Amino acid sequence: MVAFNAAWLMQQVYPPTKYVVPGIVPEGMTLLVAAPKIGKSWMVLGLGLDLSSGGNAFGCLPVGKPRPVLYLALEDGPRRLQDRLRRLNPPEFSHRLEFMTSVESGKVIFVIREYMNKYTGLDPVVILDTLGKVMPPAGSGNQYGHDYSVLSALKATSDAVPGSSLVIVHHTRKAEGGDFLDAVSGTQGIAGAADTILVLKRDRHEKRATLQVTSRDAAEGEYSLTQTETGAWELDGRSLEEASRAAQSAKASNGVGDRMAEVIAKVGEHPEGLKPHALATLLGMDDKSAQVYLSRAFEAGRLDKPTRGLYTPVGSVGSVGISDTTTNTPTQPTLPVKEEETETEATT
Repeated sequence: MVAFNAAWLMQQVYPPTKYVVPGIVPEGMTLLVAAPKIGKSWMVLGLGLDLSSGGNAFGCLPVGKPRPVLYLALEDGPRRLQDRLRRLNPPEFSHRLEFMTSVESGKVIFVIREYMNKYTGLDPVVILDTLGKVMPPAGSGNQYGHDYSVLSALKATSDAVPGSSLVIVHHTRKAEGGDFLDAVSGTQGIAGAADTILVLKRDRHEKRATLQVTSRDAAEGEYSLTQTETGAWELDGRSLEEASRAAQSAKASNGVGDRMAEVIAKVGEHPEGLKPHALATLLGMDDKSAQVYLSRAFEAGRLDKPTRGLYTPVGSVGSVGISDTTTNTPTQPTLPVKEEETETEATT
């Protein structure tokens, strides 16, 4: 390949990145990682239905025009797929959604490449469920090099067809580290080759989960979502912003009592911040109790306090960029707030 310089590069015009799911899944290769029996197959099946019919992913994110989708459901058979489709009960069963439940050994890249080429220009999507079903053994060679080589070959199938996407379902490792990318099973060669990584986390017997996103193209984020009775996954809120606030609120209220969880959740609904009197009005409590709960939540790192008497969700826009100038004063809630409200020190 011939080297090129910065001046030449900045004169080039490239098409904008296309999205499979707005704000979450860009074109290219995406890994969806989760523990066994968490609901990741339900998630990608629902995604296949939405993409092939042009519906709303996760209940509220419009995916645009219908596109061809091939679902390589290598851990399921036709009967189970039919049962799940009946439960999901979408408005339409599109002919654009195709299934394969087995692939000849060593042929998965050929199958994906042929499908991508067949639908060039129509932004095709292939869902591979799961990576473990097609991953060849490393033998005695370098495991990292092997993993990176296999994933790079898979990624090349979508890179070769502009607008196409490959979504690969993969399992998490048993022991996770501090970074959520440590959840990806195998060596870092698997995660390193992907354009986007989604990590789905849900406690057993719980319907609510979090979806953590890191990507070369999409903004990094964490979103709260719920698996409904039909098996479909829906964001907790009407947008990514609301689902993000719901995830932060859930994290902040984890392990606390009902009343404290209610306080944290209510502040989470107001990223611009709440003062004790405003919170008391919303929750029907006295000002002193509201101050006590807010102070304790702040001291525990479950809320931020960008200015005296104002409490915000952790990491909200109201908790950054605050200065003493009037132009940067955070917007107050549209509730009756005492003009000369002073903080009442929390008592234990």
